[in-house]
Amino acid sequence: MAKIEVNGKNTHPIYKYLKEAAKGKLGNSIKWNFTKFLISRDGETVRRFAPTDTPESFEKDIVSLL
Repeated sequence: MAKIEVNGKNTHPIYKYLKEAAKGKLGNSIKWNFTKFLISRDGETVRRFAPTDTPESFEKDIVSLL
């Protein structure tokens, strides 16, 4: 069974989609496991947040989508 990866040869399709929809400072790579993506109710990627961003720091972004 192939190893599922966030980056690399066996990148899972969801990570491919998220990385393309919301590029980060490293382009299409995810530097660390705790990168966060905000997704709208209709499945659109709204924004990408760094591992160091706390949910509280983007609470307004979340609330705006509710």
